[in-house]
Amino acid sequence: MSRSIQPAGWKRPQGYANGVVARGEQICVAGQVGWNADEHFESDDFVDQAAQALRNVVAVLQAAGAEPADIVRLVWYVTDKRDFKNSTARLGEVYRKVIGPTYPAMTFVQVAALLEDRAKVEIEATAVRRMEE
Repeated sequence: MSRSIQPAGWKRPQGYANGVVARGEQICVAGQVGWNADEHFESDDFVDQAAQALRNVVAVLQAAGAEPADIVRLVWYVTDKRDFKNSTARLGEVYRKVIGPTYPAMTFVQVAALLEDRAKVEIEATAVRRMEE
């Protein structure tokens, strides 16, 4: 179980938390790009790649016995921040479909390039799975 941290007097963020407190087993998910399980990109569209990267994050979490609700932090690396800014509505729909109503601490960083040439986004996650008591 986790809880969001919201400093007094700060404007409430939309779609993310300023901080998260959690207790349990930590799961660190390496940066996931928008390719499928066979490491093939099915699209060059930013939102399509972000959706696949999020599905990849969820697959890794599930392999560890965790779920999207356990995510406490996401770091998004994008090659063009305009792709993100021009797609926020579609991206929000995809995020809610794949991740659900979980809004962890998030950071977005524009980078010059990603290791995979076709990748437009890479997402890394930290999750905390509550330990059985």
